[in-house]
Amino acid sequence: MANSPIVNMFKVKELRAKLFFTLIILAIFRLGSILTIPGINVALLKQYFESFATEAEGAFASYMDFFAGGAFERFSVFMLGVMPYISTQIILQLALVIFPGLKRIAQEDGGQQRVQAWTRVGTIFVCLFQSMAITVYASTINQQVPGTIIFDNKVYFNLLAILTVTTGSMVTVWIGNQITAHGIGNGISMLIFAGIVARLPSAVYELVKSVQRGDINVVFVVVAVFVFLAIIGFVVFEQSGERKIPVHYAKRVVGRKMYGGQTTYIPFKINPSGVIPIIFASAFLTFPLQIANSLQTKATWLSKVATALNPLGIWYNIIEVLLIVFFAYFYTQVTLNPTEIAKNIRENGGSIPGIRTDKTEEYLQKVLNRLILPGSLYLAAIALLPTLIQIVFKFPQSISMLMGGTSLLILVGVDIDTMSQVEALLKMHHHDGLTKRGFKSRNL
Repeated sequence: MANSPIVNMFKVKELRAKLFFTLIILAIFRLGSILTIPGINVALLKQYFESFATEAEGAFASYMDFFAGGAFERFSVFMLGVMPYISTQIILQLALVIFPGLKRIAQEDGGQQRVQAWTRVGTIFVCLFQSMAITVYASTINQQVPGTIIFDNKVYFNLLAILTVTTGSMVTVWIGNQITAHGIGNGISMLIFAGIVARLPSAVYELVKSVQRGDINVVFVVVAVFVFLAIIGFVVFEQSGERKIPVHYAKRVVGRKMYGGQTTYIPFKINPSGVIPIIFASAFLTFPLQIANSLQTKATWLSKVATALNPLGIWYNIIEVLLIVFFAYFYTQVTLNPTEIAKNIRENGGSIPGIRTDKTEEYLQKVLNRLILPGSLYLAAIALLPTLIQIVFKFPQSISMLMGGTSLLILVGVDIDTMSQVEALLKMHHHDGLTKRGFKSRNL
């Protein structure tokens, strides 16, 4: 027990402080997820989502609610979560690629800080727009279930709701950044992870009740559990795979010292962009989905858009697959720029064995293209699993979303990244890691 990794985690002062800080911040996040915005009758709101929501509205609410950990259906102060921030990041990343002037600014000294400031300001405007759509959505609910909105003055309620939801979303982004700076793991990803995990108990309870009512065959549940475990194993196997590009550095004499003369490698993962494309695709679809569902009563064409973007519909899934492939290529080119990598190799006197120096960039681009395509198709296949499970096994949406798609990739990806950070901190303080073999990658 003395050499237990769990015990060692709390022996290291730095790691212990990071763990406690992360847990406290996550507790605050969960508290904000259950605090309803002023002016909403919680009992009537719950009644609406249980009895009055149509199938499309129910699918939309469940989809929005899943990543917010139940905050959306409660109309809580954190109901938007970090999705507006991610949406703004997507817009700015696209702008940096399209407009060379912005890219030059980002590459200057202090440029990244300016981009982050733009992202935060942009997030405020996205939050304001989405929160206005939420007030329309709340008015629609109030028409079907009178008394859901307590205040008679609609203008007062709208202003209060917009201010509360926007502030709550910005607070969520801030606490996510605090986890990144002072805690364990990436803060934004950790908040999404916490929201998904918070839905686990209710999803399992709903599945058990469905089996007891006879809506779902228990044999299907057993088969689905084995499929779920197999998918997790496959995701972990894929996440650890990488292509190692050998790089040899020639010897250089600087003053009286000799540098270089060694061989190292550049690790390219089989899925270089990780879970980012599927998070970006979900955030990109969430924005029009929310607007269309909230404002569909105001325009007929928005009603058609809301129906077409039903998370269980064919058009939604086709668009999601295309977006995943696009963001996989886009994000990889932004983070692993072959031109910059080739330039750094040449400037440091390096070369790839068997590849001419002037062909380095072309070779790296060729390798990346071969990795991105299967990696993006793998992400797309995982993203389609919830819909297939729900259609084939007739599982509730809450449990089917856990067995594939964005949620499963985030759960596994964030878990691996967080455990890797804990492992590194333990070994830095001369302790054994979390596992005997450690988190080792496989060369493909």
